[in-house]
Amino acid sequence: MMRAWAVMLCVFSISTTMASQAPVPVQPAARREIVVAQATTPVVVDGALTDAAWTAAIPTEGFVQSEPFTGQPATERTTVRMLFDGAALFIGAMCHDSDAASLVVKDLRKDFALTGQDTFEVVIDSFGDKRNGFLFATTPAGARADQQITNEGRDINASWDGVWTVRTQRTAEGWTVEMAIPLTALRFEPGGEWGINFSRRIRRKNEIDYWSPVPRSFSLARVSLAGQLLGLSDARPGRNLQIKPYVLAGAVRALGDSAYDSTSHIGLDVKYAVTPALTLDVTVAPDFAQAEADEQQVNLTQFSQFFPEKRSFFLENAGLFYVGDAARNRMNPTPTPDEDLLLFFSRRIGLSPSGSAVPILAGARLTGRAGGFAIGALTVQTESAPASPATNYSVLRLRRNLFGASDVGVIVMSRQNTADTADYNRVFGADANIRLYRILDWSSYVMRSVTPGVQDDQYAARTSLNWEGPFFHGKAGLLVIGRGFRDDLAYYRRTGVRKYLVDTGLRPRPAWLNRVGLRELHPHVAWNWYTDPSNRAIARTLHSGMTFLRKSGAYVELSHNAQMQALMQPLQFPNATVALAPGDYSWAEWRLLTQSDASRTFSGTATINWGRLWNGTQRSVSATATVQPSAQWRMTVGLQRTSGKLLLPGQSFVSSIVTMRTNYSFTTNMFLDALVQYNRDRRQINTNIRFNFIHRPLSDLYVVYNEQRFTTDGAPPGRGVIVKFSQMFPF
Repeated sequence: MMRAWAVMLCVFSISTTMASQAPVPVQPAARREIVVAQATTPVVVDGALTDAAWTAAIPTEGFVQSEPFTGQPATERTTVRMLFDGAALFIGAMCHDSDAASLVVKDLRKDFALTGQDTFEVVIDSFGDKRNGFLFATTPAGARADQQITNEGRDINASWDGVWTVRTQRTAEGWTVEMAIPLTALRFEPGGEWGINFSRRIRRKNEIDYWSPVPRSFSLARVSLAGQLLGLSDARPGRNLQIKPYVLAGAVRALGDSAYDSTSHIGLDVKYAVTPALTLDVTVAPDFAQAEADEQQVNLTQFSQFFPEKRSFFLENAGLFYVGDAARNRMNPTPTPDEDLLLFFSRRIGLSPSGSAVPILAGARLTGRAGGFAIGALTVQTESAPASPATNYSVLRLRRNLFGASDVGVIVMSRQNTADTADYNRVFGADANIRLYRILDWSSYVMRSVTPGVQDDQYAARTSLNWEGPFFHGKAGLLVIGRGFRDDLAYYRRTGVRKYLVDTGLRPRPAWLNRVGLRELHPHVAWNWYTDPSNRAIARTLHSGMTFLRKSGAYVELSHNAQMQALMQPLQFPNATVALAPGDYSWAEWRLLTQSDASRTFSGTATINWGRLWNGTQRSVSATATVQPSAQWRMTVGLQRTSGKLLLPGQSFVSSIVTMRTNYSFTTNMFLDALVQYNRDRRQINTNIRFNFIHRPLSDLYVVYNEQRFTTDGAPPGRGVIVKFSQMFPF
């Protein structure tokens, strides 16, 4: 332990001496502007940029680097033009490249990963509030990705889908982009201010360029750094009504049964723009059979596992309902259990604790802006199911912007058993996110719950201060959850706890790193201390590590993790015959984490842990190997394996899960995905295969096959085949 600290202190000392060598970003003299020209002739979106209308568009250039050398001119030219025809925005970009044959294209899929290939991206702040926006991205192959950005990346919803078109072409000079984004895909107030920013990723150089400069500690989601979009004062959103019915049919056989049961459903989704800035979504009898299956995990903790939300209705506009750390997205772009309390967790709706579906009768969501407030209102009614009575879930979220980039808000949440008025849970509270400086944020909230039969300590509160600079980052915070606090729409591990946290590190980039193939060093320390209401320590974790970031984007991290856990109940490990007894346990482990260059044909990740575990020792590995010979096909094989030798006979165990995931893209609108998981402890194989054809914008055909089988008995496997067809009708 002392040796680990000595190493970290030495590294921090060396890194501090290198701070003076960190590059100083060049700040723009004024906010950048781009003027949209009126399209006087039709624009054909084919990626060629040869239509006569483009000759009237005013070009803009001058992209600057965020990576690797912040503030320096981009190494390749990018020219952008914009047009407007009264109904849609058109964006044309010429991405020059001195080595056009070396463009990296890794994916044709909808909502592809933005980090592993060449991309052109645009974020549009249609409200002009410098906080929220819509992101549209493409690759040289014309793949499409879109995202909804809330509060400068406090939440990034990659599952948001807009109706828009893009075409690209590769040339000897690079590649061209032509986008058409209808105004109906955006929310805006007529006559209001618009913001915009463009980004280009040159993957073979691991270079990220921006039109309006963005420091490397942030991304395109930092909407307050966007430039200004001029020429849309006459833009009008028009009527925006979308009706999307679906029909589903299939056959399902339960595990161990010999006969299949047929199933069929119909349902309807409606989206209506109540005002130009306020949208109502209604869903009737929704079905999420096409949602991706959860990946199994090896769990050696005393807490339940966390699985992310994957259902489209709950993912859209999810950021409006988020309450918590304004700086969360520095390391975690999606909610994780590391927050200890996720106040609104939509998987509590329509899913039982075991993960099985609870039928939803209907739901409605109102989101947008009105009277200076950001509004999020959600209500969902479920049917009764085994162990799950018919229940109404409702959430109301209001947020008011303050100053340049701050906000305050309130939230009210309710779970009500519709058959028993005495069975309910209410939570209400307030939060504030204040930007004290452009890279310094303060976030706080206080919550109160009301539950029949509970009188004391029905509160939760959190406060944190976060500094996010290009060289130094640091966070300090406090979380308190009362013993009587209950939130039936939340994810949390325990109540009656106080958590103190400190997370800090350096990101030096001295010139000599370049000569040894590195881009950045990241020495860091994270400390968490948990106590109960009597101030007795119930958990401690101290993570100290060093990350070596290569120029290619690959990295290696070596860390030391010391922790103490107070085990409240006996803990049963896989394959062990004797449970671990309650008590206080302290141990430490070393961890080696590595990830190779994801842009290559062969890539992989590995996490290796060794050292102590509870009252014994452990060796664990979590690794993936990926092969991607083309942009159409990718296959990944993963292994999670942990072996432990604990103090008492019968407590030793080996736990392992093997997964295989493969994706094939026939076109940019037709995909096949397969996920096979083998759990050695349960002797169980789960298979999930999904075919998706986007036959029209926001209109899908899904064919889904699921199978669950055990390898230890001769019971017939559980199987299901589902076909779901939906079509969106715009009005």
